Amino acid sequence: MKIATWNINGVRARIDNLLTWLREAQPDVVALQEIKCQDDAFPRFEVEALGYHVETHGQKGFNGVALLSRIRPDEVIRGLPGDDGDEQSRFIEGVYSFGSGVIRVCSIYLPNGNPPQDPVKYPYKLAWMERLIAFASHRLALEEPLVLAGDYNVIPEPHDCWDVRAWQDDALYLPPTRHAFRRLEHLGFTDAVRAATDTVPLYTFWDYQAGCWQKNNGIRIDHLMLSPEASDRLVCASVDKHVRNWEKPSDHVPVVARFSR
Repeated sequence: MKIATWNINGVRARIDNLLTWLREAQPDVVALQEIKCQDDAFPRFEVEALGYHVETHGQKGFNGVALLSRIRPDEVIRGLPGDDGDEQSRFIEGVYSFGSGVIRVCSIYLPNGNPPQDPVKYPYKLAWMERLIAFASHRLALEEPLVLAGDYNVIPEPHDCWDVRAWQDDALYLPPTRHAFRRLEHLGFTDAVRAATDTVPLYTFWDYQAGCWQKNNGIRIDHLMLSPEASDRLVCASVDKHVRNWEKPSDHVPVVARFSR
């Protein structure tokens, strides 16, 4: 079973790339972020034609998350618990019956938080992470396979960016950001990519500007975080870097993990 995450950076603008990648990679569940459209504007007909079920939590013009799956989910939850006033579409959870049990997959688009001096943006990021930690702790008590998949906007370690000096004052790398991510990990979650390889550099995002892709000036901010029950089934994980070289690419690339059933 293959589960992937991809910040598509506008699903309507990248629909050809999405369809090409789905045919190539053949994932079972895909968590998309930044679909940048409302639910009824998602190009579901094209995706459904490839045999995928589509669940969305969209928002006009920005944000928005989705789950694509080979089978219909048993249950779908939209919105991260903990703040009824949060109107940003950044979280969707699907429960899927595979084999003898179920697996939960969440698509997460964690706030960027920049500039960190902003009185709203960085506090919102940290508060969102607190809500995610509380949610994850509650889900772990179910003792089910759980994959928290998404664009975390977190650079976990120095080797996860091309130059620490360029990122040390950025909201993606500040100590409170990385500390919150570590607290999530210390609940019992496993970073699928780092469990599968210690290769460095290994990036999932390259900015469109300043020749970042050509220079390989990237960062690793897209993660598949696994509960112990999911980690026990992990076979391998990889980054589909070649997708960044396609025409009209997203600035992110898919991250894929394979699990035993």
